[in-house]
Amino acid sequence: MSAEDTPTPPAASPPVAPVDLDAKGLRALAHPVRVRLLGALRRFGPSTATALAQRLGVSSGTASYHLRQLGGAGFVVEDSERGNNRERWWRAAHGGTLFDSSTYVEREPEATFLYHQAVAAAHARRMQDAVNEYAMLPAEWREVSDMSDYSLWLSPEEALRLGEEVREVIARYRQAGAGEAPDGTGRVSMIVHVIPEVDESPASDVPPPTASGEE
Repeated sequence: MSAEDTPTPPAASPPVAPVDLDAKGLRALAHPVRVRLLGALRRFGPSTATALAQRLGVSSGTASYHLRQLGGAGFVVEDSERGNNRERWWRAAHGGTLFDSSTYVEREPEATFLYHQAVAAAHARRMQDAVNEYAMLPAEWREVSDMSDYSLWLSPEEALRLGEEVREVIARYRQAGAGEAPDGTGRVSMIVHVIPEVDESPASDVPPPTASGEE
């Protein structure tokens, strides 16, 4: 499984390459507040600990502590162009995070679990926020909003190919929207999960249906 959070760059900002998550970075990022802080900086651009704390609903002390931890791990850096003697500004050091969990799930099982849990919680929160604001959206945005799920029977190879094809489509739209936001556009979140349904029985274990009238 891979996790990626690479938004379209803010207006007038150059694209920033993603970072491959290693064991050290994984341990540093395996916390829900840090995942949300990093995601906010990537989505909305540089900010202060105070503003981030208000956005996330945490204390400024909590935001400051976790920003320092992210800074020590190289995920965020101080924005010297905006900083002053009273308050520090932070910006994301990378455009996204790439993580091949199959490499670390046995070597770093706890950190892998905590990181996946933090990412899942962040996705769930963003979905709930969208639902809460849905009624206040303009009609044209309500019409294009979509919350769908599909259950498919796929081989591992087909599941891999499906994910690759979806990412290729997303990449085309991301490139088209890079740079300054064109008139009439708005930020859209697209959350994609390709997850085996572990509670499903293999097809060979499912008994055939009983014909009507048989016992």
